[in-house]
Formats: sequence, C-alpha cells, structure tokens
Amino acid sequence: MEDSPATSPLIHKDEPQRKPPENSLTTGTTTKDASSDWLIEKNNNRKAIQFKALHGLLVLFFLWIFTLHVLGIFFFTKGFLLTRLVLDDKSQCAVPPIEISGSNLGSYAAGCWYPKTFDKAVVIIIDALRYDFTVPFHGDAHHFHNALQVLHETALQDPEKAFLLPFIADPPTATLQRLKGLTTGTLPTFVDAGSNFAGTAIEEDNLVAQLRDAGKVLVHLGDDTWHSLFPGYFDANLTHAYDSFNVWDLHTVDNGVTQHLMPLLGSDVGSWDIIFGHYLGVDHAGHRYGPDHAATTDKLKQMDRVIRDIMSALDDDTLLVVMGDHGMDTKGDHGGESDDEVEAALWMYSKKGVFGRGHSGLIEPPQTAKDRPVGQIDLVPTLALLLGIPIPFNNLGTPIAEAFVGPKQPQWDKLAAVNALSAAQIRQYQEKYSAARGLNRDVFSVAQGLWKTALNMYRGGRQDQTGTADVFAAFSRYQTENLRVCKSLWARFDVLSMFCGICLLACTLAVLLLYARATTPFRAEDSPLCLRQITLYAALGLAVGFPTGLAGATPGVLGSSLLGTAGGSIVGFAYAVFQISHGYPLPLPYSTWGVLSVLLTLLQAMGFASNSFTIWEDEILLFFLGTFAIMSLIASLRQKIATDRALGVLQSSLFLVATRVASLSRLCREEQMPYCKSTYYSSATSSTSAYWQLFIPYAVSLLLPSFIKGYYKGTRSYAGSAVMWIGVVLRMSLLASAIYWTLDAADDNDWLDISKNVVRLVKTSIAQLILGIAFVAGTTYFMWATPCIDIVLPSQADGDAEPQVETKPKSMNVLGYGNMHGSRYFLLVTNWLLAVILLQKPVGGGSIAILALQILALLEIIDSNDLSRSAIGPVMLGILGNFHFFKTGHQATPSSIQWESAFIALKTVRYPWSPILVILNTYGAQIITAVAVPLVVLWKQPPRKKYLLGEVAMAVATYILYFAVLNLATTMWAGWLRRHLMLFRIFSPRFMTGAATLLVVDVIGIFVATGGFRWCLTSVNQVFGWA
Repeated sequence: MEDSPATSPLIHKDEPQRKPPENSLTTGTTTKDASSDWLIEKNNNRKAIQFKALHGLLVLFFLWIFTLHVLGIFFFTKGFLLTRLVLDDKSQCAVPPIEISGSNLGSYAAGCWYPKTFDKAVVIIIDALRYDFTVPFHGDAHHFHNALQVLHETALQDPEKAFLLPFIADPPTATLQRLKGLTTGTLPTFVDAGSNFAGTAIEEDNLVAQLRDAGKVLVHLGDDTWHSLFPGYFDANLTHAYDSFNVWDLHTVDNGVTQHLMPLLGSDVGSWDIIFGHYLGVDHAGHRYGPDHAATTDKLKQMDRVIRDIMSALDDDTLLVVMGDHGMDTKGDHGGESDDEVEAALWMYSKKGVFGRGHSGLIEPPQTAKDRPVGQIDLVPTLALLLGIPIPFNNLGTPIAEAFVGPKQPQWDKLAAVNALSAAQIRQYQEKYSAARGLNRDVFSVAQGLWKTALNMYRGGRQDQTGTADVFAAFSRYQTENLRVCKSLWARFDVLSMFCGICLLACTLAVLLLYARATTPFRAEDSPLCLRQITLYAALGLAVGFPTGLAGATPGVLGSSLLGTAGGSIVGFAYAVFQISHGYPLPLPYSTWGVLSVLLTLLQAMGFASNSFTIWEDEILLFFLGTFAIMSLIASLRQKIATDRALGVLQSSLFLVATRVASLSRLCREEQMPYCKSTYYSSATSSTSAYWQLFIPYAVSLLLPSFIKGYYKGTRSYAGSAVMWIGVVLRMSLLASAIYWTLDAADDNDWLDISKNVVRLVKTSIAQLILGIAFVAGTTYFMWATPCIDIVLPSQADGDAEPQVETKPKSMNVLGYGNMHGSRYFLLVTNWLLAVILLQKPVGGGSIAILALQILALLEIIDSNDLSRSAIGPVMLGILGNFHFFKTGHQATPSSIQWESAFIALKTVRYPWSPILVILNTYGAQIITAVAVPLVVLWKQPPRKKYLLGEVAMAVATYILYFAVLNLATTMWAGWLRRHLMLFRIFSPRFMTGAATLLVVDVIGIFVATGGFRWCLTSVNQVFGWA
C-alpha cells in the first residue's frame, strides 16, 4: 500500500510533489524561523503529555477489567471447588469409640484401643511408585518392568511376613494432597490442590500427631513437604529434609535418605521409634524422562537394593511399610485421576510373620491394580491399630484385612474387632460432622441402619468363625456406605457464590464487548469520564455492600463488600456510556469477517458443553484456522489491485501450510487414545525429545530470523535498530538456545565424558544469558531503539557547485516509512519469542517459531484486505494462541504441566522466578499473541496517524474479549455440569485452564502490549512529530 506524502511534516509545500515509491517517503527541505520551531516543539510537547495521560487512564481501565475478572473467578471458584469442614476433635487413647474384649488396654504401653503389634516402624514412601512397577511382567517389557522385584517376590514366598496390594489414591494426585490423605485418613479437596507448592500445616487429628502424643521419637528423611505439613514434629538432630521440586535432580534426595537411614537401622537403632523416609528419584525420573526410560529402570533397581538392605537390618519388632503416594501417567506426570496416576502400590513386611490372606484365600499378590485394591486412606487405621495408638478422629478409612487376619486360619474375631473400632470412630465423626454442618438426619439414614445391624450382630451375635465373619462383613458394609455419603457431601457446591461469579464475569464481558466492538470507536478522550463514574459508583456499591454484609447477608462482610464494589463500578460504566455524546451503537457484526469472528468464538464457547469437543479441542482449532486461511485466500483472489491480490494469496497459502505443519506436533491426552499418536516427545511413554528433534532448534535459529528479515525487507524496514537485533542478537541467541537443548540431551544420555555438574552449570548459565538478553537487554534495546528506517540522500546533482560549499539536499527518501510503527513494535515480540522458545522443548520451540511466521502472515492478510479495525485480527490471534498451547505439549489437564521448565534457568526452586518460568512455558503461545495484538493496528502504518491509541485499545480489548467469552463458557458449563461423571476429569480442568489463561493475557495485554505501544509511538513521534 502506498503512503501519502502529505502525512509528513517535512514536505515543503511550495515544491512540486511526486508520488514516492511504496514504503518510502520522499521529502524536501524547508527553512523555518525560530518562532515556528518553538511553536512546533510546544505543540508536540503538549500532545505527548496528553497521550501519556490518556495512556495511563487506559491502563487503569484495563486494570479495572482485570480486577473484575479476578473477582468473578474468585466467587465462582469459592463455590465450585470442593471444600470440607475440618473438625478440631482429637481421638483419645483412654476413650475408645466402642468397648472390645482385651486386657490392659487404654494405655500406649499395651495399646490404646487394640493390642499393639509393633513398637517401631520404618515407613518408606517411593514417590510415584505405580503398582505395575512392582509385579512381574512376561512379554515385551518396558523399562519400568521387572526392575523392582523384591516386593512381589517376598509377598509370594513369605505371605506371613509380607503382602503387596494395589494402593488407590484419591485425586488430585499431587504429593501434598496425598500426604494429607495418608496421615489423616480423609479425602482431599481441589482447594488443597492449589497449595501444592506451599503446603500449610495440618491442624486436624492425624497419624503423625498421635504418634508424637504417644511419646514416639519421629524421624523424617527426604521430601521437605513433610516439614510444611508437620512443623516441629520430627527430631531435629536425626531429621534431614531435601528440596522436593528439583525434578532434574534424580539422586541427591535418594542418596541422602539412604545415607542417613542405614546408620539409624544399625548402631543408632535405639534413638528413634518411627522413621519416615520419602524417596523422590522415581518420580523425578518420570517427570524428566517418562517411565519408559533407562533412568527409571536405574531408580527402581536402586530402590530394590535399598529395600533389601533395610529388610536385612530390621529387627523382629519393627514394621516396614513401602508405598507409593500416587502413580504416573505414560509421560511420567501426575495430578489428575487417570488409572495410571491413582494406582500406586502398598507393601508391608515384618519378620514376626503376623500377616495373612485367609480372608480371601488368595496367596499370590494381585497381577493388576484392578484386583483386590485398598484405598490409601485405609493405611491410617491400619497403622494406628498396629502401633497401638488411637485412630485419628476424621479418618474415613477401613483397616486392611491382610494386616489383622492372622498367618494361618483366618482370625475373624480380630477382623471383626478392628472393623468395629474403625466403624465406631467413623460414626462418631459422622455425628459430629452432621451437627456442625446442620445436615438432615436422613442423609445418613442408610448408613445408620447398617450401623445398627452391625452393632447388634457384634454384641449379641454368634462368636464362632462364621458369626464373626458376618460381623466383619456387616461393619465393612457400613464403612463403605458411609464413605460414599461423605464423598457426596463434600461434592456439595455453593450455588449462590457460583452464580455471583458467573454474573460478574458476564457483566464484565458485556463491558468489554461494548468497549471493543461498538461501531463508533471508543475515543481515548472518553476515559476520564468513564473512570470517574466507575470510581464514584464503586464507592456507592461498597457503601451498600458493607452494611449488607454486617446485617448477615450470605456472602459475609467481605463477600458483600466485594460484590457491591464490583457491581457498583459496572453500573458506573453503564451510566458513563449514556453520558458520552456520540453514544455507543450496538456492537453487531456488519461484515463477513465480523460474522466469522463471532461465529468462531461462539462455536468454540458452546462446544465446551460437550466432553468430546473439550477432549478434541486442538483438532477443532485446527479446523478453525484452516477455515480462516481458505476464506482469506478467496477474499484475496477478489482484490482488484494486483499487488494486494498476489500478496494476499501468498500469505494465505503460507498461513495454511504453516498451520498444517504445526499440527504435526501433538501430545495426546488419555481420553484421545487410541485415535491419537503423540509426537511431541520421542514416544508416548517418554518425556524426552527424540534425537532428530534436536535439529529443530538449529533450524529455528537459521530460518526464523531470515523469515522475519524477509518481512521487514518487504516494507523496506530492515534498517536501523532491526539490523543488529534481528540479524545478529536474535540469531545468535536462538543458536545458544539450540546449544542448550543439545547439552540437555547430552546430560540425559551421558554423551559427554565430563562431570554432570559442569554440564548443568553451563546449561543454566546459557539459559540465564538468553533470558537476560530477552528481558533485560531486549527491553532496554526496544525502549531506546530508533525507528527501523533508512535515509537515502540523492547524489550531488549539480556538477558546477563549488566543492567547498556545503549545500542541503533538496529531497531525501525515507525507506521503511510505510511500516514505521509495525517494524518498530515487532522488536518487542522478538524478545518474548526468544524467551518462550528457550523454555519449550525442541518441538515446542519449533511450534513457537511457526507461530511467529503465522503472526506475520496474518498481519499481511489483514493489511491486504484492509481489516485493521475488524475483530477478525485479534480473534485469530487468540485462536492461534490456544492452538499452539496444544502444539507445545500441553493439554487442559494438570498432568501436562511441564514442571521441569522451572529448572531450565535455575538449580533450585526460587520464588517468584520458578512459577514465572512455568507460566511462560505453559502459556507461552497465548503470551506471544497477546504481545502481538497492537500489530493488528500498527502493521504498515506510517507516522502521525490519528486515533492509534483508541484503535490499539479496541484491539487489545477484543483479544481479551475472546478469552473472556471462553472463560465464561467453561465456567458456566462447569457449573451446570457439576454432577457430570467427567466433571473433575474434563470440565473442571478446562475451567481452571480458561481462568488462568484469561488472567495471564489480561496482565500481558495491560502491561506489555499497551506499555510497548506507548514506547513505540513515543519513539516514532519524537522523530516525525505528533499528529
């Protein structure tokens, strides 16, 4: 597109003007007096101050939108995510819930409620020990098969000394929630899942607290999560904790646990009573490599040797427990509720020979986790009764039969007694919980009937083997029913809070829709009036909400105050709209592209009501992008100007091809199998890249800067600041990123005959250097860079001129003038590209590079079809961001979070940097598209164009609007389908992904996109003046 020379203040009005070449400006020189220069400077200063003030108000407006999003998500989440009431009651040693036959009970020496079997115990947690890691496999074995043999071998050869069972975890399968369940006997909630990085102390009754009250000396070795949950419980001289989140370190924790454990089992055996040893190597190997890798084999074999050594060192009075807190999926991750994630293993061993299988008649351990599983909460009453302490008050677990049935003939009387104790304790908890929650007695009516039946049988029934077996079965039925009722109770939702959150999100969406897509553009000059009314009515809303909360309204004082403030501010915006003279026409689409943008957004939003659509969202987005590419190709063919037609066809075809190439990167979720094949990693059971994938970063370093350079040259903008940054810094930094991933593969596969510590030091240094270039040097360079233009002076035309006399040229060519804003702003996008590419695996880095190419192609399509003010640009950027979210190895599931990205530039967890790195890895595609949004308006725009601030604000608001629609849809469908079988497997994770994405793009849009636009416009206008 040609640029009019009339837009430049440098053109001499008296000289004849000729049409300049495309993307260049031919200017003449003029002579001005001092007063004229002073007036021009004064006018520019005034407009610069006005722009900065309006920009500041615009940022405040978007911060208000962000606050409304936070409040809406908060209120819905508070009512939606499961919570339970924690009771403060503690079980007492001398007060059993039911009297059973036995002598000298009621003391820690003999046993509080039941005669104790062991005085001491060693409890070993092998993090992520999946059940199929422990049983023999015949056939085409994977790396994780047949490496840890001691558990099955001992349980099979000595059934009186050991038993092995599937140990089923309750989701979410994060370590912190699992430790809470393993020590309290209660079910986890999704509210707890948010605190996995920073656990808070367990205040309710638990196994560790009961052991401490019994005077036991407790020792902990390994995962430091235990110290967050039980601060001050463990002997300070014997305890050794290690950082738990450095998943790249496979050996430090495990070696440290073993190093301190074995002396305690030898010469220091009298200095402790209970040891908790938490090994992390298997879990870290899974996260880093996946289960089907030689590193997993090595860690499992190491655990096999450690367990054998512990067995040899144990005395007869010490119980050994080995268990996994959860499993891992096919890539080595966990956090969700797939079978592989919840199916852990439990093994108990004692030289006393007190265990048995008589109740089932099956000696051999189960071959699969589907056979004879026990719940992880069942460990709590089992250990409590074996060690002679009270069962924690909030426990819902059932004693594991193999631990009490006896070594030979089944001792049904013992099974009946321990189940009577746990059932009576559960009934006490049920009564207290019902009273505290004000529950109707009918809720537990079925369970109450089963309790009365079991109690009558226990007290007055037959005492022979058959009679006590029936008592055991009756108490088991009661406990099963009670657990079912408790699960349903804790799945209760605060519908009012959820409704308030949805209303806030819907109202905020309406504000964004009106602001972004009214047919008359929102003028930046309207911001003061809007903010003034928003502030005034927010104060009025607070004045109403606060006393309403004091009067006893359901949300409480805080909730009522927040709702009143938010609602009042929205009313204030609505009132401001009616005060604005030019008004706000209805934001309806009036063009084919407008209809397409609405249609794509609504189709995606409505589809989240279907679990199949949600599962296959990545394929749906591929179809959307292909549809846009075909439509833009057709629209380009209809262009009348040949250059626009050729450019549009070329870029549409390039966009389509790039989309198809990007679709080759795929990470399948469990529900997509077997119709999906993962290509993101080397295999479906690995978390490492294939060897050939290491060439991708090198290809990116070679091709991406060249492609960007080509687009710049197309607008004659490859000049000034762009030459150094794109041609040298970006290319060399991408090459350094490729070297980083090569060293990472060398570290994983032991290619280099040098110390691993040296390799990791070099890797970390390279990563820190690249991030420093991207965010420190890159931001500084962007802020102070000159426009990407080149000034071409004509050669000396007058051969008779005196060589000594210096004359001014009569004209000059400004190359890059037509894309002054776009070329200048895109430098900011390259900074974020560099950082995000580093933080992705090699295939993910290739996907982000393709995203950059698609953004540039999209900008050309928008320009050739004159769509800079259409909604289609921001909407397609949003779809691109979501599409490449999936193409960078992510899914809307907790287990797909690539936690190892936190250690690309760091050796240990450091706040806030580690979470920031994970966010950049997870939402990198959406972040880049958010940064690129102003380019929809700025690409191929010359200086001194009016109303750029308002148009950029509309583009940013439209982009946020797209994600706000998706977030509202996932929120509404999660609320509506809250009783759906797939709620916490599909709909809840998608809601949480949508909410997190919305908040991330809010922050990036406010501080990076609009902030970068301010620096860009100021830089250009300092040279060419303010419009």
